[in-house]
Amino acid sequence: MLSEPTYIAARMVAPTIEAHFATHLAAARQQGAKHLADEPQVPIIEAIIDVAFWASLRKEEGHSPKISIALLPPNQASQPLIFRNRIRLTPHNLTKLAPAVESPGIHLGVWFENDELYVWGTTLAIPGICFVLEVVEPGLLVIKHSRTDGFGKFVNIAVLKGDEIKVIDEQNTGLLNCPALLDSLPGMSTPFVDGGVNIMVELAASMRIHGRGGLVLIVPEHSDKWQDSIIHPINYPVVPTFTGITKLMQQDKCERSKTDWQEALLRSIDIVGGFTAVDGATIITRNYELLAFGAKIARSGMSLPVDQIITTEPVMDGVPTLMHPGQNGGTRHLAAAQFIFDQRDAIALVASQDGRFTIFAWSDKLELVHAHRIDILLL
Repeated sequence: MLSEPTYIAARMVAPTIEAHFATHLAAARQQGAKHLADEPQVPIIEAIIDVAFWASLRKEEGHSPKISIALLPPNQASQPLIFRNRIRLTPHNLTKLAPAVESPGIHLGVWFENDELYVWGTTLAIPGICFVLEVVEPGLLVIKHSRTDGFGKFVNIAVLKGDEIKVIDEQNTGLLNCPALLDSLPGMSTPFVDGGVNIMVELAASMRIHGRGGLVLIVPEHSDKWQDSIIHPINYPVVPTFTGITKLMQQDKCERSKTDWQEALLRSIDIVGGFTAVDGATIITRNYELLAFGAKIARSGMSLPVDQIITTEPVMDGVPTLMHPGQNGGTRHLAAAQFIFDQRDAIALVASQDGRFTIFAWSDKLELVHAHRIDILLL
């Protein structure tokens, strides 16, 4: 029998998670998506979160577990590795298995029978909109699901850290006063049911991988006004511009070989993401042409120092906060805020070494620089 969860956050968030999956699976079925996962129910969600939380606080040979759990039976997995004997889903057993499944992309397969949860093996491939729980670090869990086409980063649903629960705001209500950001972030929290891709999310994920922090300036493709806020000469201009992402995004959908196109796109995104590790700003156009990297930002001669910004986070019940840009982060954040204050038709992406990720854009309605923290979407 499933025991009552002793991690209270599991009971609090489980109904929201159940409703999320019911809604998204129903929508995917209506759009004709195939190979979808089964809907997780509240007791199962509670139990998995509870076990994973207590496992996250344990150690095996001095190492905290990092685990990805996928809820599916073996017959829904593609080429699964199946254990001869089922293993009960307990904190002890999860901790013991963790060293074998730390590599990215490997999921522990978990299913239930006769009111008992068990680990049946591992899998690299899972069906669309499959419940996934990732143990990131002690006390930090991320609940997410796979996309219907299997491409790109999984969709985060909620993040639990100790007694703190953050549920993703799928409607991006915190962006209603900033159309520039809202327009730049389509599909942030929704599954790709038509083969679409959000370059912003994939580039953000790529920038976070190298762990050195980075700054990307996204400028209009038919204007050079942004150069007024850059120190010249630029350290590393790219001539001709790198158009790997641009050409792939312009390719007709009917001409795309799905797997090859997706792999080529991710490689091109990783190329741009790699240059963000170089000190200075990486500059791309709105249609993703790479213009330069290692650029230094300077306040425009016709401008004043930015003295106030508004910050938001894509979580339910989130409250916008007014602050001085120096309170929002380090020198990259301050430089990005000043650049957007001066170049109001641009967007800036800032990755911190500690994993924080912020998108800056100008809000005409508020007449402020809007800083939108999205690291909760990238865990």
